[in-house]
Order: sequence, then structure tokens, then C-alpha cells
Amino acid sequence: MRHRIGLLPLVTGMAFVTGAAAQDTKPKTSAETSGFEDNGFVLKAASGGLLEVEFGKLVARRASDEKVKKFGKRMIEDHKRINGKLTLVAGELGVQINEKSITPDDQKQLDRLREMRGKEFDRQYARQMVKDHEESVALFRRATTEARLKAVAAFATEFLPTFEEHLKLARELQESIEAKTDSKSPPKTDR
Repeated sequence: MRHRIGLLPLVTGMAFVTGAAAQDTKPKTSAETSGFEDNGFVLKAASGGLLEVEFGKLVARRASDEKVKKFGKRMIEDHKRINGKLTLVAGELGVQINEKSITPDDQKQLDRLREMRGKEFDRQYARQMVKDHEESVALFRRATTEARLKAVAAFATEFLPTFEEHLKLARELQESIEAKTDSKSPPKTDR
């Protein structure tokens, strides 16, 4: 009898440890294993959206190509609308977004473009729009499946098609600008 009582705490302790180990080996959701964080998504999307609006304002003053100006105007309109909805989602997470929400890296991109004008500006802006929208499409796709808060996933799902369209337009713009640049280069000679 004495041995049975002595073993009971040991067996109970083993069951507890076994249960805890089983919990640790349970498969984790893709969001848990991927490192995706709703707050991080919102902050990155906010910085990108604010940056696109600032780029668009810069386009109005620095661009020389009408297609670039038209694209920049569209970015201002679309991203102001997107930023407005993102602010509501951010509020649900307790994240505050304002004009100072641009990350230092995004600010460097903006500062770099501020130094350019005319055709150089057009070319660099078009390249930047392709790069930025490739990153945005990847980020928003990931958020559609990995966001934990339904409002974040719904926001990403709603605006992913807009970013895909922006990427398509940015690529077309870049091709147009590059073609103009290439056609104005002096012909190469074989000497």
C-alpha cells in the first residue's frame, strides 16, 4: 500500500509532462510558424501607402512624362483611399498611423527621388513603382492567408487586386519610359 501511494505522484507527474510534451508537438498554424504579425503588416502597409502618396506629390513637381504624371496622380488617389481604410484596421489593433509612419528605409527612397528631375526622375520613379508594388503584392497575398485578425485578412483581400493592377500598370510604365530612353540613345557603332 505504501508503495502505491509513493508511485501515484510519480505517475501523475509523468502524465503531466507527457501532456505538456504532446502540446508542444502539436502542429502549429501557418501564421504561428511563418512569423507573420498583423501589427507588422499594418505598419509596413501604412509606410508603403504614405510613401506612395508622397511619391505621387513629387511626381507632380518633378516628372517630365505625361504617363508618369498620370500614374502618380492615380497613386495619390488610390493610396489615400487605401490608407483611410487601413487606419480603421489599425485602430482595431491599437496601432496609430500618421504622416510620421514612414519607415527610415522608405524615407531614404523618397529622399533619393527628391534629388532627381525630368527624365532621370521618370526612369527611377517607374523602376521604384515596380519594385514597391512587387513587394506590396507579396505582402498582401501573405496577409490574406496568414493574418490572425479577420479585419486584417479582409483588408488585404479587398486591396490585393488593386496592388496587382498597380504592379501591372507600373510595369507598363517602366517599359514605356525605358523604350523612350533607349530610342533616344545614340546608335552604337562598330569601331
